[in-house]
Amino acid sequence: QVQLVESGGGLVQAGGSLRLSCAASGRTFSSSMGWFRQAPGKEREFVATINWSSGSTYYADSVKGRFTISRDNAKNTVYLQMNSLKPEDTAVYYCALRLSGTSYYVKEYQYNYWGQGTQVTVSS
Repeated sequence: QVQLVESGGGLVQAGGSLRLSCAASGRTFSSSMGWFRQAPGKEREFVATINWSSGSTYYADSVKGRFTISRDNAKNTVYLQMNSLKPEDTAVYYCALRLSGTSYYVKEYQYNYWGQGTQVTVSS
């Protein structure tokens, strides 16, 4: 069984920064890990993904150039550095883990495990 635990959310002013962490435990071998977010009244949307072995990354257009996904293999942890935050980035952020594959994965159904989410609120 895999467990994913997110941390690092909070309240920040527009233009500020936050770093989210997602620690994986249990069966930690994975092909990819991703971040998604869900704003009030909206569907959950893809934010970023990273291939665990190669470190290659892929981002949603809305966060490209502002957010950076990275991983620490030794700690089984993936990070999401969020800079130049905007009020529209306000959402619950979820990390997700996929067990196999070598492509980029941007759909919820493509991931096998999910964390409980962490709230990010950006004030204007």
